[in-house]
Amino acid sequence: MSAEVATAAAVAAGVLGFKGNMAAAKQAKQLGEYEARVEENNLVLTQRARRDEELKNRAFAEQLRGVQRVATAKSGVQMAGSPLQAMANTYFNEERDAQRVQYAMSVDAARAEGASAMRRIEGQSRSATLKLAAYQSLLGAASGASSAQQQGKLYDLQVQSYERQLV
Repeated sequence: MSAEVATAAAVAAGVLGFKGNMAAAKQAKQLGEYEARVEENNLVLTQRARRDEELKNRAFAEQLRGVQRVATAKSGVQMAGSPLQAMANTYFNEERDAQRVQYAMSVDAARAEGASAMRRIEGQSRSATLKLAAYQSLLGAASGASSAQQQGKLYDLQVQSYERQLV
């Protein structure tokens, strides 16, 4: 009777361990996906901020060019030579600043894509590890059940042998 109880307990422990580890594996995979989506959402927010920064820089440069035009016109000087060079410098500086912002945006995008992929891989890896633990629980339960049955049979043989010796 005790062998049956031990076998049932081993099987129950194995099944519960299997179910628990499989649930944890599912949650690990979902967590990895969630973290990847967070990275992707952060990328969208960063891209918006970079785009706003570029627009702000361009608006400032446009305003500066307007001030330069007014100052040049007010002085009565034709737009040539130094005033024209100042306008050209303003334009080229604007483009250089815009390219820097665009480059920073592409670096952020590459980082976010890599981080997102890494989060998914980490989630899948944790999930695979927990699934392996789940199957180990089942194997442990089978081993425990088999061991309990063998112990029960051995006990029965010892009892029979002892009873024969008494007779």
